[in-house]
Amino acid sequence: MPVKAMRVELLSTTPNALALIYAAFRQCYHAGFVADMWPRLLSGEIERTAQADFVAKVLESGHDSPVEHVSFSFAVEGVSRALTHQLVRHRIASYSQQSQRYVDASNMDYVLPPAIAKIPEAKARFEAFMDQVGETYRELQTMLKAHGRGDKANEDARFVLPQAAETKIVVTMNCRSLIHFFQLRCCLRAQWEIRAMAERMLAICQAELPAIFQTAGAKCEALGFCPEAERFTCGKYPTRSA
Repeated sequence: MPVKAMRVELLSTTPNALALIYAAFRQCYHAGFVADMWPRLLSGEIERTAQADFVAKVLESGHDSPVEHVSFSFAVEGVSRALTHQLVRHRIASYSQQSQRYVDASNMDYVLPPAIAKIPEAKARFEAFMDQVGETYRELQTMLKAHGRGDKANEDARFVLPQAAETKIVVTMNCRSLIHFFQLRCCLRAQWEIRAMAERMLAICQAELPAIFQTAGAKCEALGFCPEAERFTCGKYPTRSA
């Protein structure tokens, strides 16, 4: 039962993402039919820099719904069930997570919090408990199979698995949902593990579609002040009332 490191990979994104967002924005303000300009967007006749500049100017007005036409799909591993319980609270998204009913957790990987890893006695206690969990899981699995549960033994034995249990998940969000996700989860007050995942996802999005994500991140980075009440702020930026 080893410690598993986080890994975030981009599986797919909407083709011609910038052109699609540009076309969606243009349709809102254009008397014609944007399908007629689509070949010009793909050919480069309307340059990408011009597309990006137009999109940036409209976004500055607060009009952002057209970015929902583009989505990103990520594969993530080496994260805990504690993280994914937070992640799935972002509801405008699609998730496909490794099932503990069907996947055998006899040799469960787990996530070790850095704060625990820094304290030798805490790390030793944590790892000993993970070993106990694995042993208990395997014992329950054997007992359940002996009493006729067969392939369904995993779905009952899994009740002893901790939130530290490593999991794998595929996540798809549109750009608007991703921007909101980054605003919340890149904040220094976000839980360390989901913040680390969000930062990796943000770096991928910025490389793939800088016109939309270059200024994305924690709310304070764009605002220049912390929107939280003073008792909640991390202190990186002054509060609105300061």
